[in-house]
Amino acid sequence: MGAQYTDLAVPDVQGYADARQIAINKVGIKDIRHPVRILDRNGCVQHTVATFNMNVALPHHFKGTHMSRFIEILNRQTEEISVQNFEEMLREMVKRLEAESGHIEMNFRYFLLKSAPVSGVTSLLDYEVSLMGEINSTGQFIQKMKVIVPVTSLCPCSKKISERGAHNQRSTITMLVSSSEPIWIDDLVRIAEDQASCELYSLLKRPDEKFVTEKAYDNPKFVEDIVRDVAQALATDCRITTYVVEVENFESIHNHSAYAQITSTKNRNF
Repeated sequence: MGAQYTDLAVPDVQGYADARQIAINKVGIKDIRHPVRILDRNGCVQHTVATFNMNVALPHHFKGTHMSRFIEILNRQTEEISVQNFEEMLREMVKRLEAESGHIEMNFRYFLLKSAPVSGVTSLLDYEVSLMGEINSTGQFIQKMKVIVPVTSLCPCSKKISERGAHNQRSTITMLVSSSEPIWIDDLVRIAEDQASCELYSLLKRPDEKFVTEKAYDNPKFVEDIVRDVAQALATDCRITTYVVEVENFESIHNHSAYAQITSTKNRNF
């Protein structure tokens, strides 16, 4: 029979004292992939793989932190991870690592089932999402969410000066928001898509192609228009306290992108 596992006689080197008197702001693990289940606004569960960054503050008198505990915390997550229970996981991490403050960043792909505007055929479209949470030294929980939404933009200048058509391109709208209450990923996606020249779909039939082409043509927007319209929509949402909006147009007639950003700091926790 093999020897029974015990850690009673194994020295805890991480717990040794350190004489250099230098605290570490963040120490932990980075870019670890882990399967997760994401709860959406309709109560459905998506199975996906997320990349986690997890770290805590280390006081000057400790030599190191217990890296294995980060992995244990991930593996204990038997419930769906959502914006509603993200704080619970973060507080468990801070408690188990005996830290005053801690931070978790979770990056994953989120899928929405979309119906084509005319034919109604359905297909999935994916979005890049990051959940970022922090417990600061006072015990306050601060959460931010980043969502990157691909859209279509059509150039107003091109439409104005051209006799036939106008150039359009793929664009991305990136929103980094904090909120006073949980906000669903679906809500942020809808805010972004509503402000574009037209939203994207994975599957379109010919009548749908005609619709989205004409919709974009009837709704031309510069990168400045989109970033302002998204910022205005976020500003009028009472749940959102701070935001950063970035829009990038991958220009179809230039070898560079057009870019714009608006930052709002309604409070100083962001």
